[in-house]
Amino acid sequence: MAEISPALYRAGSGEQLVLLHGFTGTWRHFKPLLGDLAARYDVIAPTLSGHAGGPAFPPGTPLTLAGAADLLEAQLDELGVREPHVVGNSMGGALALELAKRGRARSVVALAPGGGWNTGDGEAQRLARYFTRQMRLTRSLERRIVTLMRQPNVRHGALRDIMRHGELVAPWDAIDMTRSALRCSIADDVIAALTADSGVTVHDLDRISCPVLLATPEHDRILPPALHAPRFRREIPAVHARVLLGCGHVPMWDNTPLVLNTIVDFVERGESARSYAGLGAPSPSL
Repeated sequence: MAEISPALYRAGSGEQLVLLHGFTGTWRHFKPLLGDLAARYDVIAPTLSGHAGGPAFPPGTPLTLAGAADLLEAQLDELGVREPHVVGNSMGGALALELAKRGRARSVVALAPGGGWNTGDGEAQRLARYFTRQMRLTRSLERRIVTLMRQPNVRHGALRDIMRHGELVAPWDAIDMTRSALRCSIADDVIAALTADSGVTVHDLDRISCPVLLATPEHDRILPPALHAPRFRREIPAVHARVLLGCGHVPMWDNTPLVLNTIVDFVERGESARSYAGLGAPSPSL
């Protein structure tokens, strides 16, 4: 089975591996990893509801992590995906943890997951202000995006908050990321939810029973590690933790081999533990 459309990338065979992108993104945020992962697994990378090319976010659905996770579960059900390995970045990482709480994940690799702040600590409002500025700037430059993104120094500056080396991203990929953000139909509503600090943190992390790897980029400017990783480390049972050296918030583009090896190593060690030792999780020494 293979499909490539704005709504879904699916290719490969073997263990099911779901890839979940971040806020205002699409499945193409995982583009650097797709070929190598599809050579090993049945890779399912959906564009999330309300994002460019993805399903509509139905009116009346709560704009919360739980509401988004309900829609994601429905997407996975339609695709025949029950309990996959899940890799999520940013908001996708938060949703991966939500799936794990519901028993819908075989393992989770959370790359700079969102939702790790504490309600009322001001981080949600800071993020709302950040995304408001970014969306305003992007909209103001919409007509010039193609011309601007042809210049490496502009790509470096435009992408500096999400990666360390935006100048190395191909111009078309940088254009696609920018245009996709503008086509995120729920962007303003998510910003409003962040401003209200309502339903945007991950709770009840002690309900997670599958193996989880918290992979924290060293140079994350959007979710600074010192503020956003500690609660996950404290509250996720037997969580594994790793720092992705030299990487920014969307690490797949900064160091593709490092992120690829991090994912494959965690998934394969977990599968080996199940197959050969009868265990439900990899060794805590990972």
